[in-house]
Formats: sequence, structure tokens, C-alpha cells
Amino acid sequence: MSLAAGSTIGIIGGGQLGRMLAIAAARLDYRIAVLEPQPDCPAAQLANRQIVAAYDDPAALSELAAASAVVTYEFENVPLSAAESLAAHVPVYPPARALEVAQDRVTEKNFLNGIGIATAQFHPIDNDDQLTAALKTFGGSGVLKTRRMGYDGKGQRVFRNMEAGGFAGTCEAMGGVPLILESLVAFEREISVIAARGVDGSVAAYDPAENVHREGILRTSTLPAAIGSGTADAAKAAASKILAALDYVGVIGVEFFVLADGSLLANELAPRVHNSGHWTEAACVVSQFEQHIRAVAGLPLGNPARHFDCVMENLIGDDMLKVPALLAEPDLMLHLYGKAESRPGRKMGHFTRISRRS
Repeated sequence: MSLAAGSTIGIIGGGQLGRMLAIAAARLDYRIAVLEPQPDCPAAQLANRQIVAAYDDPAALSELAAASAVVTYEFENVPLSAAESLAAHVPVYPPARALEVAQDRVTEKNFLNGIGIATAQFHPIDNDDQLTAALKTFGGSGVLKTRRMGYDGKGQRVFRNMEAGGFAGTCEAMGGVPLILESLVAFEREISVIAARGVDGSVAAYDPAENVHREGILRTSTLPAAIGSGTADAAKAAASKILAALDYVGVIGVEFFVLADGSLLANELAPRVHNSGHWTEAACVVSQFEQHIRAVAGLPLGNPARHFDCVMENLIGDDMLKVPALLAEPDLMLHLYGKAESRPGRKMGHFTRISRRS
């Protein structure tokens, strides 16, 4: 059963993704309540209500549950206990199980491998001795990452062709937290699929985007990706398999490495709307943000068809200086996030250039 017009959707997290969800919700005549500890956050600027409190504050969670017909979230590091607590009183989409899988890179890779989706090889790492042994199995190369909380390239260290030894203090330097060592992948390109699953189990997947990262941060997403139709279909099928295995409701982002033969290795999943899906605002009738609201509200999913070729580019830090020139361009959609302070590495907005499909 779908939510009645005028119902309130709760969102945990007040960043730009929550802001864009609030815009989409308003277009469908839903109200938004945001739980976010930072006042005047980007989402709260457009929401009907903000609860200013920590994400795991019991009183705030009770207030959010009482105010909302359904609760969702805009980032994957929501405390699992908070999602589970809310789910006892109000539907929470995506389900807490999706958070549990996505919050730990070892859990995530074991989950993906368990449903038949290949990933890079990996070893859990808890100390320098384990790191030394694991690097030896990978020929001295690999990517060491924190198992939890890393994003935009943070919490990572790359090893290339190093002898397996002399790494004393590495784990401590990484924060003394549980780590994962992943094998280096000789990929040709990176792609991602944005897909949605409704309450009724229906699935809609957007075309894969080809992504370029610099310093661990997404810079551009290009449609169409330079991949064959078989690779595109395989990426969509993998996303659909993940959605079904998690009994998922809402939008998910799944990142892949494309190998020379066109085969795929899943890199990671994000149980939320995703930066590499921002292009859907400009190139599709139903954006990923509206698709997510439709899914969690029990509405029919929209058509994910792409009507334009396009390139989405993030505006990071001083890229905001480009805004006047961008506004003068034809066939360009600009979206700014309402952040007061621009600083290096901070996503301030994005734009999408569209062109006729080739």
C-alpha cells in the first residue's frame, strides 16, 4: 500500500543527498523530517522539519519514528542500532541488513561472493604480521583499507611491488582499526549501476555510468559507458541479484571494475542514492532521487530510460569559481548544495552536460 499524499518521510542524514531526496519528495507531495546533528544542514534547508540530535540519540529516534510514515537514510554509516531501533516502530528502507553488509568491507565482499558475484581477492588484517603475510600472497602489491567508515579515498594506503616485510607500525598508523587488504585489479575502467527495488519486488536499473576518480573522489560520470551490451547487462543483473538477496527497498549504487575481457569485479555497494547517479536528474524523466522516494513510499517505480548522452561532473572546493561560466552554457544542468563553506575535497555541487544520443 502506498503512502498517502502529505505523509512524512523521515531521513537520517542532512547532506546533499538528503537535500535532493527532499526536493523529489516535495514534487510527489510528501513532507520530510530530517535527523541531523548539524543545524542548517543542506537537507534541512528544504525539509519541513529538522530534529537536531545525534543519529543514535534514543529520544530523537523516537521523535523521528512518531513523525514519519517511513524512514530512509542518505548515507551508509548510520548506526546499525539506530536503524534496528526505528524498524521496531516504523518501516525502514533500505532494511537494516543492507547497512550491516555495506558498513564492513569484509562482510560486504563475503556477501557478494556468497551470491555468486566476483570481487577482488582480499584478506582481513588485524596486525602488521597479517599484513606482511597477506602482501606476500599478492606479490607485494595491494590496497589496504579500513573495514569501516572510509569514503572518498580516505582510510586507504596502496602498496606496489614491495617485498613482504618492514611494515612495522602500518596498522597503528591506519588508526589501529580492523583493516582489509585487497589485491590490485588491472581494470580498464570503472562503472556503476544505479538500480531500485520496490516494495512489490519490482526492479528498475539505469544504464551503467563510466566513472573517473581522482584522489579517491568521483570527478565525472559519463553516459554511455565505453562497454559492450553484454557487460552492461551483466552489471544490471548483478545489481538485481544484490537487491533480491537483501530484500531491498529503495535505490542502491553498485560499483564495478571492468576487466580487459569485459568481465566484472564488484568493488563496493552503497545502500542509498549515489553520486554516480546524479546524471539521472538531467537525462531521465525519473531521477534516482524520485525513484528512491517512489520505492520507499510504495509507489510504482518509474521508467529508468535515458533520453540523452551526458557527462556529470562534481564541483569540488574551488571548482565553485566555475559557476558563472557554467551558467552561461547551453544544455547544462547545474545543482548547488547550499553549503556555506568551500574547502579542498568538499563536494559543493555538480553539473551535467547533455547531448543527443548517438
